[in-house]
Amino acid sequence: MTDFRIQEHPILPAPGAGTVPFTWKGRPLLAREGEVIASALFAHGVRTFGHHHKDGSPQGIFCANGQCAQCSVVADGLSVKSCMVPVRPGMKVEPLEGKAVLPEAGEEGATHDIETLPVEVLILGGGPAGLSAAVELGKAGVGVILVDDKQTLGGKLVLQTHKFFGSVEDCHAGTRGLDIGKRLEEEARLQPSVRLWTESTAVAVFSDRKVGVVRGGRYVLVQPDLLLVATGAREKTLVFKGNTLPGVYGAGAFQTLVNRDKVRSSERIFIIGGGNVGLIAGYHALQAGIQVVGLCEALPECGGYKVHKDKLVRMGVPIHTRHTVLSADGKDQVERVTIAQLDEAWKPIPGTEKTFACDTVLVAVGLDPVNEFLTKAKAFGLPVFAAGDAEEIAEASAAMFTGKIRGLEMAKALGRDVGEVPPEWHRTAEVLKSRPGATTARDIPDEMAGVFPVFHCEQEIPCNPCTSVCPKEAIHIEGEGLMGRPVYDTDEDCIACEQCVAVCPGLAITLVDFRKHQEAATVSIPHEFSKASLNPGDVVTVLDLEGKVLGNVPVLQVRQPKFANQACLVKVQAPFDIAKRIAGIRVQEGWVTEALPGGEQAVRDDEIVCRCERVTAGELRALIRGGARDMNHLKAATRCGMGACGGKTCPNLIARIFREEGVAPADVTALTQRPVFMEVPLGVFAGAGGEAGLEWEAPPVHTVAAVEGGV
Repeated sequence: MTDFRIQEHPILPAPGAGTVPFTWKGRPLLAREGEVIASALFAHGVRTFGHHHKDGSPQGIFCANGQCAQCSVVADGLSVKSCMVPVRPGMKVEPLEGKAVLPEAGEEGATHDIETLPVEVLILGGGPAGLSAAVELGKAGVGVILVDDKQTLGGKLVLQTHKFFGSVEDCHAGTRGLDIGKRLEEEARLQPSVRLWTESTAVAVFSDRKVGVVRGGRYVLVQPDLLLVATGAREKTLVFKGNTLPGVYGAGAFQTLVNRDKVRSSERIFIIGGGNVGLIAGYHALQAGIQVVGLCEALPECGGYKVHKDKLVRMGVPIHTRHTVLSADGKDQVERVTIAQLDEAWKPIPGTEKTFACDTVLVAVGLDPVNEFLTKAKAFGLPVFAAGDAEEIAEASAAMFTGKIRGLEMAKALGRDVGEVPPEWHRTAEVLKSRPGATTARDIPDEMAGVFPVFHCEQEIPCNPCTSVCPKEAIHIEGEGLMGRPVYDTDEDCIACEQCVAVCPGLAITLVDFRKHQEAATVSIPHEFSKASLNPGDVVTVLDLEGKVLGNVPVLQVRQPKFANQACLVKVQAPFDIAKRIAGIRVQEGWVTEALPGGEQAVRDDEIVCRCERVTAGELRALIRGGARDMNHLKAATRCGMGACGGKTCPNLIARIFREEGVAPADVTALTQRPVFMEVPLGVFAGAGGEAGLEWEAPPVHTVAAVEGGV
């Protein structure tokens, strides 16, 4: 079988060859050490993991984050989520064709008593918010257990190869997300009172204010004085024809495969949704050598940072605003996608359909907080705090800062002498949560002499790395705070160090030098692709901010200085009339994004709403038109929300069907939440199984009475 692992990447190291033997449908394959089953299968070109027992539809990955169960397979006789379970030597993996056949029961195994561990603070989630809170609590000497279900801490930071926006001082702006994750983990591990439990899953909050956790197959109850929910977010999805085909999945799942597991999951992708998640996923695809056919956004303008959109456009990716997806089509996996333009009533306009060949459709239409633990803790009176996306959907920079604030608040609530949270912390957190501000046209300098930076950012966003690296302190932000645009002080002489070009997270600064040639200028352009892909003497196509071709120009120099943090600085020679308008180098050719002839409309009543139980929009509409106003009624009649994902994926889509039928949200009874939020083998609750040698004693604690008034 072909190996689809990414062997060359401008930022990430090569993954290396697989060394762990396993079988898929009896065929011998190799996985990398610690690689999860789903990624190992993708690395060998396997996209379909089984077929649904109801209608035989092909099944593959969807969330790649343990939130659904669409990627389930049978491993050594047991049904498991392939995105969460590492390959073990000799593991026998089979498709989940209908239902798993359990191995025969053997002799009664050993059991152990279920332990209850007291701790001052239990943190659920080891992403930017959870780690930042753990650091602050550790500094105050608070006993902490942090629980995360992944092998590596950092949450979504692990998937981010791009440099972060925000403030250098407050949230490591200008540093790549994966490097920020490592820094936070290192800081947390330095705290003696903090214990980090990876590959551990919190499954429920109970009425006695205890939290059930499964670690290494062993079950334990943790009894915290305070609980911090920093569980992040799960991706929303859409209803459209073919939305459950293998190859339709979330942008976060794509980033997991490509950036964490270094698997070339696709050849050609199309993206639905123009928020930061979708825009960044497109950029990550280009870095991995994957063609990006296009991106469609229903709104008149993308909701993500304009610098992210501009970056894609000037690399050759078309953005189709006021468009929606109609269908994904293919026999066993995605082969093409059809989109159409929307009218003022948000309805597809007949005749505007465009169909594109692709093997993957990324759905990036927003996030929902993973807040079931927060809701249940409040219901049972367990003092609980929330940080990051579990509290409010925002950027990871904001999650770091809210985690820091919550850590200090919790330490104070536990009686530590840490003082009040500085007011400027709250102000900074609010700025980092800010939506993009005003967009105004750039001020391109009039000068045609000397050397100076040109800023290609037109939108107010929280960002200041360029001001921090300029050795002449010649760059400042307009107005007060982080939200203004950068301005160069022409009274200072630029020394052409190119540090501002290298540090900009949006790749939105070029350096123009008129000093060396009489008829042409040299332009330094940031380029986060393989250094070997460009060489002096090559001719490249340069584009302006809107992605329009300015011309073809020769490359003079390609260098990768240490301060550029693995980015390349490409120096080109350009005529005077275009030099200051150059914003980037085209990465992919125009033919990649051409539509196929013809198009097709979706059959709306055939669209799948509940992917676990294969319930269609038509089935739900019939019940709603018959008077159903309770999601639990629909669940009893159709099994929607009853599947293996635990009702995490479809409630928003069912709510949309109610709205389309003219039923007000206030008239709809929500699904009853399951008491256990994650799947757990029943034997675990009885104390069966578990790995030997796990250390369960809690970190040092100074037990106090539970503090009321958590937020």
